[in-house]
Amino acid sequence: MNWITNYVRPTINSLFSRREMPENLWEKCPGCGTMLFHRELAENQRVCTSCGHHMTIAPRARFGHFFDGGLFHEIAVPQPVADPLHFRDQKKYPDRMKAAQKSTGEKEAMLVAEGEVMRTRLVAVAQDFSFMGGSMGMYVGNAIIAACEHAVRHRLPLVLFSAAGGARMQEGILSLMQMPRSTVAIDMLREAGLPYIVVLTHPTTGGVTASYAMLGDVQIAEPGALICFAGPRVIEQTIRETLPEGFQRAEYLRDHGMLDRVTPRQKLREEIATILRMLTQQGPVVHGDLPAPDKGVPALPPASESR
Repeated sequence: MNWITNYVRPTINSLFSRREMPENLWEKCPGCGTMLFHRELAENQRVCTSCGHHMTIAPRARFGHFFDGGLFHEIAVPQPVADPLHFRDQKKYPDRMKAAQKSTGEKEAMLVAEGEVMRTRLVAVAQDFSFMGGSMGMYVGNAIIAACEHAVRHRLPLVLFSAAGGARMQEGILSLMQMPRSTVAIDMLREAGLPYIVVLTHPTTGGVTASYAMLGDVQIAEPGALICFAGPRVIEQTIRETLPEGFQRAEYLRDHGMLDRVTPRQKLREEIATILRMLTQQGPVVHGDLPAPDKGVPALPPASESR
């Protein structure tokens, strides 16, 4: 009996037992419900391969696809006071910050970097919605100012990817002050004659929409992105009327003149590089890894002359 219990039964169980599957290998698309393999989803820049739904993507992962070869130089941002108001709700503000830093692997809700996109050198800024809803606090204001100062110093255009739920309530009035601070920083670019492109991603709401997210020379949005100050549910409850279908979505705002373009994530690289090279009076974008053609090389003769 001991031989059967101790040897035969464990051996049979090990042969026929089901192997445990890690829980993080698959992700369900919020748009169509398709189960997507995490590696395939990451390679497709977190865009559903079935319905094209654009999921949120972390700034570092976005920059890995956006910059040439995934190479970029991170720009330092001055650190603000950790807890200026000593705010506490269910948790202390520093405890919430530590939890967000642990879950995202980032120190704050915005990443600033410099690199090349199709051989076009630029400064890029991206918000992380998974870090406390991408909320706009003093660090975000410092990040935008640091990006603008770096762009002006090196004569580079600026591209900003917005994704936020609004101001950070744990910083109170200090958070709201980042709206005029960031607006003044954007004016520095205008005075220097440098292009500023904004890419609005899902969601971009609140004070972010009321400041730097709507000040671009060119306004681009990802498909299906929610872009608003107050959300549709709040508006419906206020006016007690049913809103039009797709209200405050990227396509609706484009059709009503608030956006210039709605561009899929996979095509943003080429579109932004093309626009920036036009605005800065450079040549056409360079495709692939080949060097740009020499200006001294004569053009080929027309087909009629070659014959």
